[in-house]
Amino acid sequence: MNILFASSEVAPFAKTGGLADVSASLPAALGEIGCETKVILPFYKSVKNMGLAGLVPFAINEFNFFKYTELGIEYIFVINDRYYDRENLYGEPHGDYPDNEARFSYFSKAIVAFAAHTDRKTDIIHCNDWQTGLVPVYLKLQKKEIKTLFTIHNIGYQGLFKKDLLESLGIPRQFYNINGIEYYGKISFLKAGIVYSSAISTVSKGYAREILTPAFGCGMDGILGTRSSELYGIVNGVDYNLWDPARDKFIKENYGPENVDKKIECKKDLIKAVGLPAETIGRPLIGVISRLAHQKGIDLLAGAAKEIIDLGASIIILGTGDKKYNAICSDIAKKHPKYISSQITFNNALAHKVEAGSDMFAMPSRYEPCGLNQLYSMRYGTLPVARATGGLDDTIIDLYEDKDSGNGIKFPDATKDGLVNALRRAVELYKDKALWQRTQKRIMNLDFSWKTSALHYKELYQSLLNT
Repeated sequence: MNILFASSEVAPFAKTGGLADVSASLPAALGEIGCETKVILPFYKSVKNMGLAGLVPFAINEFNFFKYTELGIEYIFVINDRYYDRENLYGEPHGDYPDNEARFSYFSKAIVAFAAHTDRKTDIIHCNDWQTGLVPVYLKLQKKEIKTLFTIHNIGYQGLFKKDLLESLGIPRQFYNINGIEYYGKISFLKAGIVYSSAISTVSKGYAREILTPAFGCGMDGILGTRSSELYGIVNGVDYNLWDPARDKFIKENYGPENVDKKIECKKDLIKAVGLPAETIGRPLIGVISRLAHQKGIDLLAGAAKEIIDLGASIIILGTGDKKYNAICSDIAKKHPKYISSQITFNNALAHKVEAGSDMFAMPSRYEPCGLNQLYSMRYGTLPVARATGGLDDTIIDLYEDKDSGNGIKFPDATKDGLVNALRRAVELYKDKALWQRTQKRIMNLDFSWKTSALHYKELYQSLLNT
């Protein structure tokens, strides 16, 4: 099969969140099981600044591209400096870029142009999130017989724009209706992907169930319900080439299940790196790496800061996001400088240090399509403490329910008390050093690699080609 994997962000070229990690790892895993996979993304300023050697320019119709090959993966960059030569991917701290509809409709058109004119026939275009939602629409308009899989990584982001942009997007008015791309008087790129793709997937079975309900569907549960038989949940995996303490180049000391005691050196290094006092080494250290947003329950964490400190724990927060939550995290660190460090930035090297140096990892998300950090944490012997939702609920077994197979601690309700009670249980476990180390060794041996998930995608691709 010849797969074109279309994503608005792909690590290490451009990243704001987990989509970039998936878009880097899944194509590689697909290649290992016989799918010839090309990856297409915009040629952002972040890519330009990397100074990649070996870029090969080419053109198809009015679109210009670069081809770049690395580690056996062929990347196709869509060139348009007017749209992509900017400091950020989607907007500034105060809001989205006002021309995002033009930026990502152009991207979708370029995807279709490449897929239709490449040397080898494209069997499947695997589209990801609203930024590629118009791909199946443009395929339909151009009468191109190419199957599409549309993956929803987060249904809360829907690509909503004014309806009077239809003409500039090159979409006939008959597509603008309740069964098409219309959404409460606006155009929805996400809904376009849902309605016109050959099939839909999302990033865990739990989230696939949740988005069919009003509580989690963000207004799309009705239209998804009409396609529920074509909605699939496939959990994300981990690229252990990048996330494995035994070979992680960013951490102070490499370690594995056989010498997990070396993890203490990573904790010392992390404490020093973020400016917490040396005595933090004797306290359980809770790591948080997150987009700072309402979805992620950052307000719950901030509201519980004093109670968490009273449990005897310290906190390190790494991430950036909404201005409001950036300020909240900065404020709690200023109030409790001996116990909380807030690093309001994106820093990949520090993210690895947090995973390796923390004892626990908190994810108090109101909803979480899949989550990756709980999986990274297990490999690093860092116990995940998470809200039981979506992929977090799918991948974490509560230690208090099953001490032999448990790999974390879960709490049911997105409340401050729920989070504090879960962390209290984690701290109690931490005090039993023998049990804690046995748990660390067990969860470090769990396998959440991409191999199984990639096979599920391959089966799904094949089923689309057979229909």
